[in-house]
Amino acid sequence: MAKRREPRVELQLPIRVFGTDINGKAFSENIVTVDVSRRGAKLSNIQAQLKEGETIGMTYGQTKGRFVVRWVGAPGTPRAGKIGIEYTSPEKPFWSVPLPGDGVDNFGYQSSSKDRRRHVRVKSTNSVELNPEGDRSRIWGKATDLSLGGCFVEMPIPLKQGTTVKMALWLKETKLWVTAKVVSSRPGFGIGLQFSEMPEEDSDRLKQFLQSLSRLPV
Repeated sequence: MAKRREPRVELQLPIRVFGTDINGKAFSENIVTVDVSRRGAKLSNIQAQLKEGETIGMTYGQTKGRFVVRWVGAPGTPRAGKIGIEYTSPEKPFWSVPLPGDGVDNFGYQSSSKDRRRHVRVKSTNSVELNPEGDRSRIWGKATDLSLGGCFVEMPIPLKQGTTVKMALWLKETKLWVTAKVVSSRPGFGIGLQFSEMPEEDSDRLKQFLQSLSRLPV
């Protein structure tokens, strides 16, 4: 396996992988990542048999891309059942979560999003109302994935990174209030929000909602 050009962050993100296995049979599987970086990811529990050099497709939320299989864990080794993949278009952001850049020590990457990274994001479309700090205007949008620690909100002209917002989040007929911070901003796509304050009662409601959508631990 080639030496990594950038650190990876342990993140369990729900994805779908698809393509053709070593027998020429088409496959499509819903799994979660083990860790991710700007240029690649480590995956596990893929049932399809793949080989190094094979190109597969992957979707995450509304994002779709092509990845090359760089290594396949050999049976009987610690990496058995896992594969390493590399993004074919690294110039185009794939993940909606903030990641460390080139040359940053992975073990030293302890940003304020540490707690958020422990939570699985579940694909879900929910209406939101954003009230940016110091701005009396309200912004309406859609959260396209959601976790106990944050979400991604689609908007063509995103808020600036570091902006604090008061957000109303609708879970069907239930309206929750949460204070959040913009941790990633992608023009034409939207913003990644990290939750900072939420009433305990609302947090419990959010947890129950996420558990109703997925069997993945939240």
